[in-house]
Amino acid sequence: MIQKKRIAIFGSTGSIGTQALEVIAAHPDKFSVEVLTAHTNDELLIKQSLQFNPNMVVIGDEKKYQKVKEALAKTDVKVFAGEDSLEEVAAMDCYDIMIAAIVGFAGLKSTLSAIENGKTIALANKETLVVAGDIVMRKAAEKNAQIIPVDSEHSAIFQCLTGESRNKIEKIILTASGGPFLGKKPNFLVNVKRDHALQHPNWTMGAKITIDSATLMNKGLEMIEAKWLFNLRPDQIQVIIHSQSIIHSMVQFEDGSMKAQMGLPDMKLPIQYALAYPQRIQSKFPRYDFKKPNTLNFEEPDVKTFRNLTLATDALNKGGNMPCILNAANEIAVFAFLRNRIGFLDITEMVERTMNKISFIASPTLEEYFESDGEARNFAATLIQM
Repeated sequence: MIQKKRIAIFGSTGSIGTQALEVIAAHPDKFSVEVLTAHTNDELLIKQSLQFNPNMVVIGDEKKYQKVKEALAKTDVKVFAGEDSLEEVAAMDCYDIMIAAIVGFAGLKSTLSAIENGKTIALANKETLVVAGDIVMRKAAEKNAQIIPVDSEHSAIFQCLTGESRNKIEKIILTASGGPFLGKKPNFLVNVKRDHALQHPNWTMGAKITIDSATLMNKGLEMIEAKWLFNLRPDQIQVIIHSQSIIHSMVQFEDGSMKAQMGLPDMKLPIQYALAYPQRIQSKFPRYDFKKPNTLNFEEPDVKTFRNLTLATDALNKGGNMPCILNAANEIAVFAFLRNRIGFLDITEMVERTMNKISFIASPTLEEYFESDGEARNFAATLIQM
């Protein structure tokens, strides 16, 4: 029997946040909701707050503060607004685990604030480690703040390594579904539109990560995240295409043996694992059935067509602020694509041009990471056709 854990969901209205609330709702004896935050989706934040009755909520958009406050006036929920409030609430002692699910670079400050106060982080925001992995992991070690990955691939690696602390990793293998355009060539991709790119064959995710999956940038970001999470060299990280998304990732040890974590593609499973860790608790999630005919296939990624994976590998190898630049440019490019401002293949070109433009810093401070992020975003924005 595990002690009831108090959960803070930073980014509660997104895909991870809403699925985390489903997990919590299924186990009210094990988890309670203490903090919910949203950037602009005030209506869903209000609905969630009325259902789960958290201690406090934060709406990032200060213009929506009054609406949220009035809607929750008859409850005991404390309402805050603005980016500074996210950091302040993250530092409070009212919760045990933070689910870091704010999309993109925006999640870095609140996660660092929680780490500074020794909180356990269920990390769903890979950009936090992509942008400033050295600083984040060093701070986590200093403050004894445990980081448990929620990404299905990193959760798989984490699970495979449980009980293996004395055994050396030879390499890890991150599996990729290949997204909706597996096997397609540039002459097809040049005509891809937003709605087509958002149709992922296996996973239900937010818009940004779905586009990243379609371009294979998501797998590149996961390579960088894995380096920091598991203290790996770049040459210890391999990506393979596994279109069925049943094996979520694998670890190969120095004796040549391999461990894989398997299951149907459902983000609620790694979310529940992170919240309940180190225990496993019962679930009603669908099970993989070996009685049904199925084949598990593996193939090398097509890095000539999906060059984002090559750009991410270059950033991983170069280190310094290059992954930060890569991420910033990609966020601007995906934002533009989702608004039909640029084409699908333009995403890669924007990222590459930005990486070639912004000054490289080998050992950045946190302030320099923020400066690099801003410079990369500003330059990438100039590349968008008006």
